[in-house]
Amino acid sequence: MTFYMYILQSSTTAKFYCGQTDTLNERLKRHNAGEVKSTKHGMPWTLIAVCTCSSRSESMSLEKTIKKRGIQRWLTEHKEFLI
Repeated sequence: MTFYMYILQSSTTAKFYCGQTDTLNERLKRHNAGEVKSTKHGMPWTLIAVCTCSSRSESMSLEKTIKKRGIQRWLTEHKEFLI
């Protein structure tokens, strides 16, 4: 099964959100429908980066690394994942 680490950016606040999922399109729809508590106040969200991972633990580890480093800083250093 394929898992994804993804980064969203709010069109209204310009803030970033980093998450992981195995159903990327469904998850993006939930973010933009206001169904996710942590992203409810920033809609609409735009997918700006995605990384394909081979396991949930790999995607979770990458998500943790990115959040620890800082999403914007990580994006500056890893432009290959930008959409």
